[in-house]
Amino acid sequence: MGLLSGLLDTNQRQLNIIKPLVAEINKLEDWAKGLSQDQMQSQTAEWIEAIKGKSDSEAKNYLNEILPKAYALVREASVRTLQKRHFDVQLLAGVVLHQGKISEQKTGEGKTLTATLPLYLNALTGMGAHLVTPNDYLSRHGAGWMGPVYAYLGLKVGVIMQERSFVYDPTYQTSEFHDEYAIHLRETPRKEAYQCHITYGTNHEFGFDYLRDNMERNVKEVVQTNPNSEYGAHHFAIVDEVDSILIDVARTPLIISTTAQ
Repeated sequence: MGLLSGLLDTNQRQLNIIKPLVAEINKLEDWAKGLSQDQMQSQTAEWIEAIKGKSDSEAKNYLNEILPKAYALVREASVRTLQKRHFDVQLLAGVVLHQGKISEQKTGEGKTLTATLPLYLNALTGMGAHLVTPNDYLSRHGAGWMGPVYAYLGLKVGVIMQERSFVYDPTYQTSEFHDEYAIHLRETPRKEAYQCHITYGTNHEFGFDYLRDNMERNVKEVVQTNPNSEYGAHHFAIVDEVDSILIDVARTPLIISTTAQ
């Protein structure tokens, strides 16, 4: 019982450290409400430009510095496009995920919406931000559902599926999928989906693309790149159902083969 109490106390201490950040984000709500879409996209572009040329440690410090404003922008963009406002518990979880830690949310607490916060923030580096899901449906559904938020802020989102890839395009419409949130997914070459600021996909597809890329003889055929056109870059990822993907599913190896030359 003592060990369990210690773990719970440690968890609460970590949350208490984050709570002042949540309060700061809430204070910026009126600032975000006062911005037009053009101003929001200009702010996004300004942050992206400011990060260019920074070292990894400098970029990390810069992201931590702008986190409150960035999260306030995402929340306001979500309200305008989806009529959904991030609650404090989602802001807390969003900070935890940005810090590279595991966050557990109860059913109905909005994991999909939570992920938009750290994905947007880390996508500002231009080095790519990935959301890893257990299956193609969740990848397609999540990207299509949250796509309007990213697009409103000036970012592109892609989807990696088995043998197919897409980008969210609000000017395009399809009835291919029986999913109202996937109507704006336009099929595109795989590399273009990876060159989006944010890319959704399954653990298997990310894994097999990595293996295929390492078998390519021509670097131009490598698909796992990013908006900065860096090949083989793996900067930031959020793993949905992390216990399943990194423990249970991870026991099954990804095997790929090719003909001998």
